[in-house]
Amino acid sequence: MQGESKIKYMLDNGTDFRNNEYYFIWGSIVKGLTRNSVCWCGSGLKYKKCHLESDLISSRDAKQPLSLTHGITIKTEKQIEGIRKSCSLTKEILDMVEKRIKPGITTNEINEWVHEYIVSHGAVPAPLNYNGFPKSVCTSINDVICHGIPDDTVLKNGDIVNVDVTTILGGYYGDSGRMFFMGNPSEESGKLVRVAKECLSIGIEQVMPGRDISEIGNAIEKHASMNGFSVVRDYGGHGIGLLFHEEPHIHHYSGKSRGIMMLPNMVFTIEPMINAGKHGSRLLIDNWTAVTVDGKLSAQWEHTVRVTETGVEVLTG
Repeated sequence: MQGESKIKYMLDNGTDFRNNEYYFIWGSIVKGLTRNSVCWCGSGLKYKKCHLESDLISSRDAKQPLSLTHGITIKTEKQIEGIRKSCSLTKEILDMVEKRIKPGITTNEINEWVHEYIVSHGAVPAPLNYNGFPKSVCTSINDVICHGIPDDTVLKNGDIVNVDVTTILGGYYGDSGRMFFMGNPSEESGKLVRVAKECLSIGIEQVMPGRDISEIGNAIEKHASMNGFSVVRDYGGHGIGLLFHEEPHIHHYSGKSRGIMMLPNMVFTIEPMINAGKHGSRLLIDNWTAVTVDGKLSAQWEHTVRVTETGVEVLTG
């Protein structure tokens, strides 16, 4: 038994796809959907009453079937609720940092604030000891693109700083990051930080069930380029929720269709890194800190989002 017949047989016989590496969309099998699931299109109807028949036909006729990448996890409602709570805590932490951060403090102090807040709320800082990362938060200043390690560096007037927080609460992950101005920003840094935030918002606007995931990067790079900036290609967003980093990887730059359809209860981060100069990066000797190749500024905002049946929920918003 092969292809369409095998898929139809599995659906008709009530295969519990949730415990297998199988899930049907346009001829491919991925994780999470049965004939009695809510249809991926957002209609609210059961799959068997909506797109099942047309998908079976498409799987036979399509030359390049649209499918999810192996390993993407469609979250259950229970998991979504856990992820939502973790994301809410992450937002609280960034709100706390926003009230305290100012010129004259060190990035180590930010690390202490974040660590203490997370632990005092019964959670765990995800970055700490993750593949050897030594601190509980990432702090990226000026030309640092991402993964800056807190230390005794003193923040000074004119700096721009990204604080990236990820918490684990009850086994679920929430990830978000914000930019902060130290004192009065230059005209260039002010514009860069503003456009980077706009790129995040524009990327989030592309999240819709049934759309190819490449639409996120297409929209982001278009806006960044229109404003004279570039988009980092070496790092991107990622699936999240049950693990720190899951499939799919989220490109923030333009490219051809990746054949990965966004479906309800997919959860991932959108976190475009926007450079004032070239899009390239280089890694410092600590094997974590990524900086711009030309020493020019970089800015990044981040949210964890969930694909809903009609659009998007910003879980860290």
